[in-house]
Amino acid sequence: MYWGALYGVKTHFKKSKGWTFVKTIPSSNSKILERILFKHKTSNTYLLADAYDGKYIKQTTIDFLQASSGANPEEITVNKQKLSFGGNPNLLAYVGHDGLMEFNLDIQLKPKNKEKRDAIMLACISKDYFKPYIEKTGVNPLVWSTGLMSPEAYTLQWAIDGWILNESNAEIRERAAKAYHTYQKCGMRGARRLLVTGY
Repeated sequence: MYWGALYGVKTHFKKSKGWTFVKTIPSSNSKILERILFKHKTSNTYLLADAYDGKYIKQTTIDFLQASSGANPEEITVNKQKLSFGGNPNLLAYVGHDGLMEFNLDIQLKPKNKEKRDAIMLACISKDYFKPYIEKTGVNPLVWSTGLMSPEAYTLQWAIDGWILNESNAEIRERAAKAYHTYQKCGMRGARRLLVTGY
């Protein structure tokens, strides 16, 4: 829904001064329509963005939650460098419609290891709907929402930029709120009520 729009992940990160488009990567997952790799310009941080077919939103949500628990690791080799994704990264993000508003999931979730993982969930009322599942994964909810929102990529980018700088959860949440206010003109008070960190 948001992938190719002006502020979709694909378009926004391609235009970002802080990120470089590396390449489009084929995916063996038929539910993924497009997979793109980006690299941060001043750090060795890679972002693998998967555009799921919207009709498979339930499986998309399951894949995100399982990865948040450390499951389903995936390795990609780029320029002889092995990059870890799936359940391996230190930061995972879900950006898009909150399908959990329409369905419940009957899945078993538990941390697969003791690695520290953070998660960003930019979707409407994601804190309420994702919380019962996220609590079981062992992931740290870095940024999620308390109300209806437009899950556009500037919020994700500003939050990731703070994460790369090893900022605190509160500082990263503040970055996300500033991004949302900058583009949505909703006021910082409203943006801070909308985007929160932790439980």
